[in-house]
Order: sequence, then C-alpha cells, then structure tokens
Amino acid sequence: MTGRHRTTSRWLAGTAGAAAALLALTACGGERIGDDTDSAAGGDCGEFNLAVSPWVGYEANAVVIAHVAETELGCTVHKKELQEEVAWQGFGTGEVDAIVENWGHEDLKQRYIEEQGTAVEAGSTGVKGEIGWFVPEWMTEEYPDITDWENLNDYSDMFQTSESGDKGQFLAGDPGFVSNDEALVENLDLDYKVVHAGSEAALNEAFRRAHEEREPLLGYFYRPHWLEAEIDVARVELPPHEEGCDDVREEVDCDYPEYDLDKIVRAEFAEEGGPAYQLVDNFEWTNEDQVQVASWITQDDMEPAEAGKKWVEENQDVVQTWLGQE
Repeated sequence: MTGRHRTTSRWLAGTAGAAAALLALTACGGERIGDDTDSAAGGDCGEFNLAVSPWVGYEANAVVIAHVAETELGCTVHKKELQEEVAWQGFGTGEVDAIVENWGHEDLKQRYIEEQGTAVEAGSTGVKGEIGWFVPEWMTEEYPDITDWENLNDYSDMFQTSESGDKGQFLAGDPGFVSNDEALVENLDLDYKVVHAGSEAALNEAFRRAHEEREPLLGYFYRPHWLEAEIDVARVELPPHEEGCDDVREEVDCDYPEYDLDKIVRAEFAEEGGPAYQLVDNFEWTNEDQVQVASWITQDDMEPAEAGKKWVEENQDVVQTWLGQE
C-alpha cells in the first residue's frame, strides 16, 4: 500500500488503448471522470477537482487538503476516485485539477508536462516513499542473512505454497500494481514465483498474519505505511539502484529507488493561481503526519473526512502556513 512509472510504478499504466478505456472507470466501484464523490458549498474559490488514487496514504493527503479547501477557502471540492494514469488524462479535459501524491512517473511527466503541456509540477508533499521486498521482522532473528538477496535461494523451500509449486512464493499485491518483481526474479536467477494476493487489503492481511503467527513471507511492501503501527517488517537488500537500471522493465536487476513524493496539477489551474492551487502548491507535511491520518482511517475506523478534519483541527499552525498566514 502504498504510484510509480514503468518499472517503478505501483499502478498499471497500460497501453494507450487500455488507458482510453480506463478513462471512464475508477479503481473503486466504477465512478467516471466527471462524477464526484462529495462536495461542499462553494465560495470565491470555485470548483476544485481533486483526484484520489486508491491507497490510504494518498487518501490521507486528499482528505486533509479537501477539508482545508472546503472550510477555509470555500471551495466546492469534487473528490474523484481514479487510477493514476486516468487522473493524468483528466488534466487535458479540465476534469482533474490536482494529483496530490505522485510516485515518480517520469514517463507520464514526459507525456503530460513536456509533450502535451497539460500539467505542471507543484512541489514535494514532504513525504519520502520507498518500495521494496520485505519479510516479517521475526524472520531476521531466526535467519539473520535472509535480508541479503543473494541468500534467498537458500530459503526458497521455506516459502513454497500451493500456488508457487516447487518454487518459493513472492507475494505481490493487486495485479494492477506495476512492479519490477517478475523481472527481478528472472534476472537475479531466483527460485521464486510471483503470486498476486489480489488486492492491497489481502497483501496487508498476509503480512499481519505472518507477523502474528510467525509464518514465513516474502513480499512487496512500501513505506510510509500505516500497518507498521501494528507490525514490524524488514527490507531485503536487492542490488543497489543506479540511474537507468530500471529504464527497460524486462531487464531490471536492481532495487527500487527512493521517492520524493510530489504533486502534479493541471497547467491552467496553476496559471489561474486561485486559492485551491495555492493550497496545493503550499501543502507539505511529514511521513508521520500521513501515517497518523491513515491510521485513524484504517485502525480506528474513522470516516476519512472526519480523520482529515481531526488532523486539521489539531495542526492549525501547519495549516496556516499552507494558507500563507504564517
């Protein structure tokens, strides 16, 4: 749980034809671009179309920004639940104003910022992201060398499942996640098979069970992640990431890079420079802030809008900097 481009993207970009077909769909329940999930009474701010991608960290960003936009700026906020590339397409139609957690996506930046000119960057969110291969922390106590990828074949038998057959299982998440994992297994000559958990929730549950019941598990995980408030995980060190090592997906033989998660906005939205744009441009918080809001949503069963409101009320000093009222 926790977007990337090409080899480093969490969510499937797909072909141009598939992307066009996806434009009418969302990750969650078939909402279409042009629909909104909720709104508030508008004011001088006007309409604000905020993309919401389907992972809780992103949602944490979005609900906080939406609450400030609605209550402090009088914006009419339309939260649009969209897969990542679908949201980028919305910049050209005017139906998406802002993406507020972008994981790399250099290919999409090239297409929509450099070539089409429909989007511009709006700075860092302040959140630092990482993707990688992880095991439950308890495994490092019993098998101290398991976090070195060169030793993984020594442990492949321990990770065998009915789905992986005579190979060790590497557990990936939603099949829609774009990852390097199959290429890594192939190019590093690892005796493993990539098996998809089916969803982010299923992947989370597998890590929770592996932690609680001390079951062996090797799988995809990312940070910041609210689940780390409950469980401890350890990252497997793959060959270090170097510039260009993941340019060709089928040839990837290196670890994932670190990410400075940033914001992308519609070019005309930025040019207009209205209150909602200024808020997005100024928005910046920490990994700990995001995890706090995500934990309220996932662990405390708080409605996302209520979690956003709670954080805003408890952090007015930060909010005032976003509003230019330091």
